[in-house]
Amino acid sequence: MVDTNTPLPAQMNAIGFAEPGGPNVLTPQQVDIPEIGPQDVLIAVAYAGVNRPDCLQRAGAYPPPPGASPILGLEVAGEVVGVGEDVPREILGTRVAALTPGGGYAQYCAAPWRHCLPVEGSLDLKHAAALPETLFTVWHNVFERGCARDGERLLVHGGTSGIGTMAIMLAKAFDIEVIVTCGDDEKCEAARKVGADLAINYKEQDFVEAVKAHTDGAGVNVVLDMVSGDYVPRNLKCLAEDGRHVTIAALGGAKAELVMPVIMMRRLVLTGSTLRPRSDAFKAALADEIAENAWPLFTAGQCAPVMDRTFPLDDAGEAHARMEAGEHIGKIVLKVGA
Repeated sequence: MVDTNTPLPAQMNAIGFAEPGGPNVLTPQQVDIPEIGPQDVLIAVAYAGVNRPDCLQRAGAYPPPPGASPILGLEVAGEVVGVGEDVPREILGTRVAALTPGGGYAQYCAAPWRHCLPVEGSLDLKHAAALPETLFTVWHNVFERGCARDGERLLVHGGTSGIGTMAIMLAKAFDIEVIVTCGDDEKCEAARKVGADLAINYKEQDFVEAVKAHTDGAGVNVVLDMVSGDYVPRNLKCLAEDGRHVTIAALGGAKAELVMPVIMMRRLVLTGSTLRPRSDAFKAALADEIAENAWPLFTAGQCAPVMDRTFPLDDAGEAHARMEAGEHIGKIVLKVGA
């Protein structure tokens, strides 16, 4: 049963694909409006964020978890227009940003109500849509799994990606020194403007040596790694004793060669995670922690997501092509609603 203030259409505009492939397989479609469960809200989507997992799913390399919408899109912002029977009715009509299990590239999206955060203060819907996926990912992996704390040092690869810019902002907000790697001088400069203390052009410098030089050989306490593969042993050389290595993607390869006695002698911790398959209860608890500790930074205007480009929903293929070309600095979003 859906509680709503206004009648809802039977169908909606969405982006889909008949077969996995390149960005050109994404096409506008008319599909049924999603059904929502007792703990869900229905959001009239104003903007949807574009993320690397969307590209992987489109290419056939990242299937949605059981029960998730086959429509792409892991984060949205918009107005709550329907609530399930177990959801407080006062949420109807409010503006929220939501981490979704899928379905964001559409006029309407269903999401668990406890995965929503209020869009208020100085935060607008476009910027809010650029936050949930990267914010949930960075908070969990840098601060929970990586145990980063004030006075420490963090190394982030992909410093101008959505994840990278979010990691810089959050780390600096909590008095953590940030070192990033980027693919060219323009991106290094952009990362420094966001707040990075050191930005290394990895095509021109050995980032291991650059980290050692910058830290006088002390190294960093946490590495947030999206590359994996042969980066892992190099990352470990950057870690201080008792350092933590957190992997969130394997864009450079799924296997790494490690020397285990080094890990033992230096007491290093290797961990990692994927967010999408985690339980609704885990994501709700994570949302609660973010609401208390990080979300106020954005609603108060102390932090703001770095925005790259906004594309109309029907041009989702162009948005994917831009992301895969690696040209973007910050977040790419799709404009869905009016």
